[in-house]
Amino acid sequence: GITDYLQQPNLKIFGPTKAGAILEASKSWAKDFMAEANIPTAKSGTFTSAETAKAYIKEVPIVVKADGLAAGKGVTVATTIEMAHHAIDAIFQGQFEPDTQSVVIEEFLTGQEVSVLALTDGLTIRPLLPAQDHKQVGEGDTGLNTGGMGAYAPTPIITPELMTRIQQEVLEPTLTNLQKRGIDYRGIVYAGLMISPQGEPKVLEFNCRFGDPETQPILSLLETPLEELLLACCEQRLAELPPINWKPGVAVCVVLASGGYPEAYEKGKVISGIEKAEATGVTVFHAGTKLQKQQLVTDGGRVLGVTAIGSDFSEARTKVYNAVDSIEFDQMYYRRDIGDRVFGSVH
Repeated sequence: GITDYLQQPNLKIFGPTKAGAILEASKSWAKDFMAEANIPTAKSGTFTSAETAKAYIKEVPIVVKADGLAAGKGVTVATTIEMAHHAIDAIFQGQFEPDTQSVVIEEFLTGQEVSVLALTDGLTIRPLLPAQDHKQVGEGDTGLNTGGMGAYAPTPIITPELMTRIQQEVLEPTLTNLQKRGIDYRGIVYAGLMISPQGEPKVLEFNCRFGDPETQPILSLLETPLEELLLACCEQRLAELPPINWKPGVAVCVVLASGGYPEAYEKGKVISGIEKAEATGVTVFHAGTKLQKQQLVTDGGRVLGVTAIGSDFSEARTKVYNAVDSIEFDQMYYRRDIGDRVFGSVH
């Protein structure tokens, strides 16, 4: 609702109002919205009690989602009935948000997860480069879900033909249905998609903001000044702008995390080597850091996002991991396989 508050003094605000942000804030609302607009998505049910939710589950794998915002951690892919029941109990016990009233149970989709972020001024919607992130903490996409351990853009999974389909089947219907509902949406529409082995896109979720860490590689490749795009969205003149310009090549971001993340981790570890890393031409984005007695220390689960651009994936990957090797803090953890599932192992 901050956008609603800030609009009162007639400022230019990039970001949806509270009415638009429910697209991310409520999974069940988003599911109804997609059904209404014929946007392809997984079959699902929404339940307001643990008992009815558990009764709905007849086979696994199945996906259990907290209905509201859960910092990217309210989703469980349950491989056993017991695991699904445990996830449902955790949601209704308020482990992700204190006043959860409902849970969404979804069919499990197979394929590649892709993030398509698009800019909209409420009249026009334009996609940015498609990206992929690695959500799981462990190499080989194993272990607990996190906010994201690394990302790369553009992903070769999304061909120009597939991007046209996503524009026609997901982005345009989303904007049209927002308009139908009287929602003036100016900001980012982030479609989290599953691309099936047959190349069919389905929406897993919507976010109403830039995603972390996908934004780092996407914006690293942006040549059109970002402020021009954001201002055009605020002033509803996105259609007047020329096509968005991109640098050639591939960008890769590797997240450096605190040991123990996404569970318990320690803070206050001294960070060194950032200047040495930056001297190699990478960009180091700060997340969970702070200055303490003139020293940079860790202050969160995801600490830094090291991002490199290369003419191809292999070059970007080599560059990013060489830079990562310069940075140190106690119990630092990161994945060494960002992008391997698409580009193959390039060691």
